[in-house]
Amino acid sequence: MPNRPYIVGNWKMNGVRAMLAEARAIDRGAARHPGVKVAIAPPFTLIHAMAEDSQSIAVGGQDCHAKPSGAFTGDVSAPMLKDAGAGFTIVGHSERRAIHGEDDAAVCAKAEAALQAGLDVIVCVGETEAERDAGSAEAVVCGQLDGSLPRSESATAHLTVAYEPVWAIGTGRVPSLDDVGAMHRAIRARLGAIYGEAAASISILYGGSVNADNAAELLRADEVGGALVGGASLAAESFLAIVLAAEG
Repeated sequence: MPNRPYIVGNWKMNGVRAMLAEARAIDRGAARHPGVKVAIAPPFTLIHAMAEDSQSIAVGGQDCHAKPSGAFTGDVSAPMLKDAGAGFTIVGHSERRAIHGEDDAAVCAKAEAALQAGLDVIVCVGETEAERDAGSAEAVVCGQLDGSLPRSESATAHLTVAYEPVWAIGTGRVPSLDDVGAMHRAIRARLGAIYGEAAASISILYGGSVNADNAAELLRADEVGGALVGGASLAAESFLAIVLAAEG
């Protein structure tokens, strides 16, 4: 495994200022687990306050626009995230791909914009249930990697990949450990083909109904370098249990 375990909480469209208390509790808890890199991606409205409060966790965005500024009502650019105190952003989450119609080229443009702004970036990939049932899961995911990953010089030093089977997100369904390991090995091989030896520094996270009960087992799967956590990251108790599992 190339780096210390990386546990990222994606709060999605959840969180008002009262929830900063949970973030502070997570930050205090993370300080007790220095062997694990812990991060939260709150809604845009909480990034500045959370970043100012946090000492032990990284704070980032859930998305960014590919342009640094302009007439894009309702969007937030990577330089804006950086200015608000973010250290990273997620791009290509399956909900963005499905609900907002973002294709690989759009995801790649956002990733490049994030790197240009000085942010680390988590690029998400994953197959639908129909694609898995058709036996094309690995081909789909590798195709997404080919189209979505930034090719900027030194990108690998600031890049994480998150594998999230679409059919497992928020459903409580989790693929078998063999399936998780097989996909992560396929991703590792594709990263090597794209970036060469530099790919060894890239962490691959698993995302999809990760919780306190299954985290320890999932994190033992081959090439799993951490987790992208949804609902279980909204409460300090459940999220820190995952952090503890990552510490092993």
